[in-house]
Amino acid sequence: MAPRYAPSLRSRLAPLLLFLQIGFIVIYAFYTEIDSNVKADGTTFSSFYSEFQDVNVMVILGFGFLCTFLVRYGFSGSGFNLLVAVIATQWALILNGTESWYYRGKIRIHLRSIVVAEMCAASALISIGTMVGKTNPVQLILIALLEVSGFVLNEWLLQTLLKVRPLSSIMLLHIFGAFSGLMLTWILYRERSMQRFEKEKYDRKTALFSMLGTVFLWMFWPSFNSVLLDNRIPGRRLGAVCSTYLALAVSAVTAAAVSVLSNPKGKLNLIQMQSCILAGGVAVGVSMAGIHQPWEAMTIGFAAAVVSTIGFRYLKIHMLLAFQCHDTCAVLSTHGLPGLLGWVAQLVLQIKDCDDHTTAIRFAVFHISTLLITISVSLSTGIITGFLLKWNFWRPPQDKKCFDDQAFWEFPHLAVRK
Repeated sequence: MAPRYAPSLRSRLAPLLLFLQIGFIVIYAFYTEIDSNVKADGTTFSSFYSEFQDVNVMVILGFGFLCTFLVRYGFSGSGFNLLVAVIATQWALILNGTESWYYRGKIRIHLRSIVVAEMCAASALISIGTMVGKTNPVQLILIALLEVSGFVLNEWLLQTLLKVRPLSSIMLLHIFGAFSGLMLTWILYRERSMQRFEKEKYDRKTALFSMLGTVFLWMFWPSFNSVLLDNRIPGRRLGAVCSTYLALAVSAVTAAAVSVLSNPKGKLNLIQMQSCILAGGVAVGVSMAGIHQPWEAMTIGFAAAVVSTIGFRYLKIHMLLAFQCHDTCAVLSTHGLPGLLGWVAQLVLQIKDCDDHTTAIRFAVFHISTLLITISVSLSTGIITGFLLKWNFWRPPQDKKCFDDQAFWEFPHLAVRK
């Protein structure tokens, strides 16, 4: 008779974690150094450290609590998020420092490089949002390593081929993560998804914890969008903070209104709202270079909330029925659609500021090429990752064991008494 829950992780998870961590330690021992003299953007250590902590809180607490909305997946939602985030950040630091290692012989680590690495890790966490509850921790770690590698490759292509500014390429993490995750969940589709998994549900307590994650993300998103901006340009970072806050405020109000209008009973849906009130921050982050006035940020936040809320209500089920994409955390509505909207907004705003048609056409071609490369690399990364994880060698959880902490975590109070 088959075991009730998954067998011990001792032979799979522990060797992988030890192998990766010892490998990272060896690489860091020979090829990295702390760079304490980095003040390229005119920012002092104390001020940048506070913003670094804001990003840290978003990645660890924000994304962690956000994934705890499932009734029996709270331990895994928060615990695996921390595990994946720290591994992905260490890996991203190595990949981002490859150029420095090639020219200088060392990978230089400082607060700014750690922030960039955490943003790369965030792209992997977004992709993993589509697969929450349907994978084991070994698969999650492999997804993180491959997704971060794909995202860093996309950055390098954009900065090398199109001379895209580093910040603009990094802020495409929402689009990259969403489309890569969709391709991943399409390849790893389970037939049980059509009937809805038995344990794929939420209650008042788990929804409250998940809302706490949304609050963390909402509060610190202005720092996420502005932390990498050059502080030597007067007012640029302040403008980004104000624009992001206004967009988030408008998207929160709009998401509540549209949630009520789209609900058959005319009531608020907490899970829908907590995913959609962040849409303004996503859209403004992608379109930051083209925003110059407060009303522009507010308009983008309004449109992003409408698109995200309607997408959550109707697009999630249609993606499942039409394309067999079971998006657990509605990543397409939370990150993908607002990210695309922000891309369109930046295109319109930048063309509006162009002096002649030739410049406008050149920018449009450049901007469209940026999106095409990003989507191509993200889809390719999702395809490669999906086919790699499709092997039964990784021993994915059975359908009845999906969305259940007991498959991976110890619960002494539920032990069988002899």
